[in-house]
Amino acid sequence: MAKFITIGERIHCISPAIRDAFNTRNPEAILKRAKEQLDAGATYLDVNIGPAESDGPDLMKWAVQLIQQNFDNVPLALDTSNKAAIEAGISVYNRSKGKPIVNSADAGDRISYIDLAAANDAIVIALCSNGPIAADNDERMVHCQTMLEHGMELGMEETDLWFDPLFVVVKGMQDKQMEVLEAIKMFSDMGLNSTGGLSNNSNGMPKNIRPIMDSAMVAMAMMQGLTSAIVNPCDQRLMETVKSCDVLKGNTLYADSYLDL
Repeated sequence: MAKFITIGERIHCISPAIRDAFNTRNPEAILKRAKEQLDAGATYLDVNIGPAESDGPDLMKWAVQLIQQNFDNVPLALDTSNKAAIEAGISVYNRSKGKPIVNSADAGDRISYIDLAAANDAIVIALCSNGPIAADNDERMVHCQTMLEHGMELGMEETDLWFDPLFVVVKGMQDKQMEVLEAIKMFSDMGLNSTGGLSNNSNGMPKNIRPIMDSAMVAMAMMQGLTSAIVNPCDQRLMETVKSCDVLKGNTLYADSYLDL
């Protein structure tokens, strides 16, 4: 079994500090966020530049080179709706520590992101949706099968498609939580990798509650077979839970110092 893969979510243009750093090409805030996440145990870092319609390719190249050159070629997820920017980022990406992740495709208008990943020997996050959130797991699995077949027709390994059930907010969609967990089990039973924006489930909750809810969700999801998640790795409770679940699942050999690894 492979260790759980955490994708750090904190280099995101929604943050005013990161948005300003992107706009001015100021490395300070980006390097700070990268270091914090890697020190906390992140495996990959997500680089979300937003639509970046005016300068996406140049911006993504700059961000990829900045982060990889300062942090020993850490593997990255390239997160934008600008396909040219993803291609530009891949063109300067160093694969020595892992393939790039294309974030993300779906079974609708964004299915061509699978083509992009296939053409560049990249991993792709495949949202089990064709735009709106799937109504149920029957619909999720139809979208999953559509994207899996599309990727394999293009010569991709099935393990390079990471299926995202789309975590949904507990406040307002509490009755849908078990369906998401059941979808993860279905992916696992098919031998597929899975990931997703896990903290979506705690959106709108008080700050003191969110780490508790996210930790509970990641533990339940890992037991259903979740292999990765897009998270805030600076959430100590969450990361302790991930590391503990890896021990219980046999993904990590136990030692008294396992939380420090």
